[in-house]
Amino acid sequence: MDRRVERNGHSIPIGLHANLSEGLPVCQPAFTLTNQHGFLRGKTGFRQALEGGQLSMKQVELELRAQVRLFRDLTGHVPLHMDGHQHVHVLPGVREVFAQVLSDLKIPFTRVPVEPGLHSGPALPAHLRKFYAQVEKDALDSIAVFTRYGIRWPDVYLGLTTMGQNMSVPNLQRALGHALTAAPSSATTSGGASGSHQPVVTAELMVHPGYPSRPQEGGCGEGPDDFSRSADRQHELSMLTDPALLALYSRERVQLCAFKDI
Repeated sequence: MDRRVERNGHSIPIGLHANLSEGLPVCQPAFTLTNQHGFLRGKTGFRQALEGGQLSMKQVELELRAQVRLFRDLTGHVPLHMDGHQHVHVLPGVREVFAQVLSDLKIPFTRVPVEPGLHSGPALPAHLRKFYAQVEKDALDSIAVFTRYGIRWPDVYLGLTTMGQNMSVPNLQRALGHALTAAPSSATTSGGASGSHQPVVTAELMVHPGYPSRPQEGGCGEGPDDFSRSADRQHELSMLTDPALLALYSRERVQLCAFKDI
C-alpha cells in the first residue's frame, strides 16, 4: 500500500491484498483475531479458530474496513480490487462479510482462486496439494455469495502451479493453455485478421516478485515464513522480467491489463 508507485508516475492501478492472518491488525483491539502475543493467528491458526467458532465476524468486518481506510489514506482512493492474503476471503463466514464490505465501499473486483489444470500441473508437496484443494472448494462455494453482491472477477485464475521455483516459461505456457481451454461460454469474442473469431479470456496471474527476507528483518508478525526466506520471490522477479516471457505473451497474443480494464 505504497503511494510511491503513483507519485513516481508509473500509474500502476493497485488493489488491496487484505490481511487477516499475519502480522499486527490495523484495527485495535481485535481479540478474537489475534494470539496471546497480539499477532494475527497465521494461515493455519486463523482457519482453526474459524472452524472452532472462536472468531468474531464483526471484528473481521471492522478489520477489513480499517484496512481499506488505511489504503485510502495512503493512495487517495479506495482499492480498484481486493482479495485476501492466503485466500482467507473465500472461507465460510468470512466470504459473506468480505462481500458485504466490497459492496458497501463499491470495490467491484475480487479473486476467485480456482485454477484450471491444478491437478495435472507440476508435482506439489502433499501438504500444499491438500491446502490448494481446500482453497478450491472454498472458492467454488464463494461464487454464489460474490455473485449475489454483484462482485466480479476474471474468467480464469492462475498461479498456484506456477508459484516460486515452479515459475518457468514452459509452466506458464501450460497454464495459459489451460486458461484458454477453460474459457467460459460467456467469454467475448474478437475477430482476427482472417475474420475468424477467437475467445477473449481474462485471466489473473498470481505472482510474488521480491527478494529473500533475512531471519530478523522483514516478514510479518513473528518473522518471515519459509517462502519469504527462500529464493522463490527473487526467482519469480527474474522470470517476470525475462524477455522469453514477454516473447511468450506475444506469441500467445496475451495483452497485459488491469482489473479496471475487464
